[in-house]
Amino acid sequence: MKKRSRVEQKNPDEYTADPLTAVLRKGARDLLAQAVEEEATAFLAAHAAIRDDAGHQMIVLNGHLPERTIQTGIGAIPVCGRRVRDQRNIPKADRLQLSSQVLPRYLRRSKSLEELIPWLYLKGVSTGDFSEALRALVGRPAGLSPATGCRLKAGWQQEWEVWQQRDLTGKRYVYFWVDGLHVNVRMEDAPCLLVVIGATADGHKELVAVEDGIRESEHSWKALLLNLRRRGLTIGPDLATGDGALGFWKALPQVYAPTKGQRCWVHKTANVFNKLPKSLQAKAKAGLHDIWMAPTKVQADKAFDGFLQIYQEKYPKAADCLQKDREALLAFYQFPAEHWQHIRTTNPIESTFATVRLRTAKTRGCLSRTTALTMAFQVVRCAEKTWRRLRGYHRLAEIIAGIEFIDGEKKARKAA
Repeated sequence: MKKRSRVEQKNPDEYTADPLTAVLRKGARDLLAQAVEEEATAFLAAHAAIRDDAGHQMIVLNGHLPERTIQTGIGAIPVCGRRVRDQRNIPKADRLQLSSQVLPRYLRRSKSLEELIPWLYLKGVSTGDFSEALRALVGRPAGLSPATGCRLKAGWQQEWEVWQQRDLTGKRYVYFWVDGLHVNVRMEDAPCLLVVIGATADGHKELVAVEDGIRESEHSWKALLLNLRRRGLTIGPDLATGDGALGFWKALPQVYAPTKGQRCWVHKTANVFNKLPKSLQAKAKAGLHDIWMAPTKVQADKAFDGFLQIYQEKYPKAADCLQKDREALLAFYQFPAEHWQHIRTTNPIESTFATVRLRTAKTRGCLSRTTALTMAFQVVRCAEKTWRRLRGYHRLAEIIAGIEFIDGEKKARKAA
């Protein structure tokens, strides 16, 4: 008769009345047990050459470790690690030990659940309600007291502080997306989160900075950029995209003078709409769309002039709002056409930080500056894993090499 594994002794049905979830947990438990066994077998095979004079293998299995329960996204999974014994007559400190990668010694929650906890907080669940929320999600109390939740937040803060001082020597970002995000913090001088996301030379997006500032002032942005340069980011991006209202645009040339500026078309569209009656906004949107979707700058300028002619006489504020950032709105034509969809707006920031705004709107008590920064950092670090590589990323090397682009295409070299 086949010997039952100690991992199989627990019945998953005692944790849930849902048959499908019970089946999923049993499958997860069996797969985990199999992975633990395979890892131990591979460890023995790797050290099979270690034998005594009689030819006996000296690294052998020695039963199971005490059973423990791992909290996962589909519930609590009981599991036992394998124990390995080094039988050689050598000092204990020199004997081989199995250090499991599948089941680390102090693991109590899976990585997916660890990432779920900050999301619960960001979605408006208070630390005192973590256990109840997780019970509903994973089918069993997760053992998270309010004190545990507070310790988790303290750990997130420490993680952000270490990340904030990381060395940036040798980093090269081709594009920046920047924005100032206001959060609903009930205290004087409510902070504005200054956020920078960068595109690396190989086309991946990374969080570059998240700091609090006084509104969106030039001073706050200059301090952030100087901090980046101090930590090793000596070469600035080739293009930065952001809202025209930011003090960033005054600070940028003081730190990274060669960087070109691109105004966000989403922000600009909203600003123009604010100066038009609602009945005209659909038509105006179509006119703006004709500008930034034009295949060449010449055609964009023509559509631009047409929009101004339509609205200048009756709605001069709307026309002036668009006209004042004309060159910055069309800066993207100097970069590869494959990148236009990425660099015309600050969508990488807006979509990611929607959750932060939701969390601060739901907060009933006072939210500190540190908590706001910690939340912003955690939500982006989770979101980073799903960010897509830039379309046409191979073009980034051409930008770094100094190749010029006109209407999204490489500028033709003059014949010698």
